[in-house]
Amino acid sequence: MEQRQDAVEHKPVFMPRVNSDNLVKTDMVRFERHVGFASRQKKKSINDMHQVIRKKYGFNHVLELSSKSGNKLSFLLSPLSLKLTDEHNGAQYSVENIFQASKVFEHGGPYTDLLAVPPRQAKKDERLQSSGELIGYNDFGMEWNLEPLTAFYDWLYINALKQNTQLHEEVMQYQAFTDLEFNPKKSIHCPAYSLAMFVALNKRDLLDNIEDPGTFYDLHTEFKLSNTAHLLEEGWF
Repeated sequence: MEQRQDAVEHKPVFMPRVNSDNLVKTDMVRFERHVGFASRQKKKSINDMHQVIRKKYGFNHVLELSSKSGNKLSFLLSPLSLKLTDEHNGAQYSVENIFQASKVFEHGGPYTDLLAVPPRQAKKDERLQSSGELIGYNDFGMEWNLEPLTAFYDWLYINALKQNTQLHEEVMQYQAFTDLEFNPKKSIHCPAYSLAMFVALNKRDLLDNIEDPGTFYDLHTEFKLSNTAHLLEEGWF
């Protein structure tokens, strides 16, 4: 039987910035991806990617956010696990549930019942595909536009992480974040990017009043954006 060859892969790395006009610098790294779906192969790919990042940028601490990392912190930081306490009713919902339940389409939504289902089920609800074009978000009556890109998702994730203070000390030790499973062709929203933005805001002492959408919007637009949407424009994917 012919053995499958490993392939060259390009994936984004998200780096928090303190002394620059970016909150997050997104760059592409080239590494050898080990072909196959086994967890062992995924971990080999992650290790190779992180070795390239360490050598290229001199970083010692890089966190893979996908479930393939095998790191407990990555599980806790997943949008499927990380929860935000709602100020309206005191209930806790995962970032994933809130994000999916807030989507407004041409022909339906928001589908608030998705707050009460398992996060993976919310993500795969067929109405999210059959309700026409996405036109915005409505989070308990708070409306968000699609622009600036990823702003609503970043706001959700950063506020959820801000509430989970027990994670902060460990999170702040990392210099860069990756997600091997992230596919910019399918989604521009990446928790590894949002996580890098949280670290940058925390290091800059800019987390005060971040719960206010207006404050967050101003911060989001004050700095130059460097995210996967720009990489798509540059033809990386």
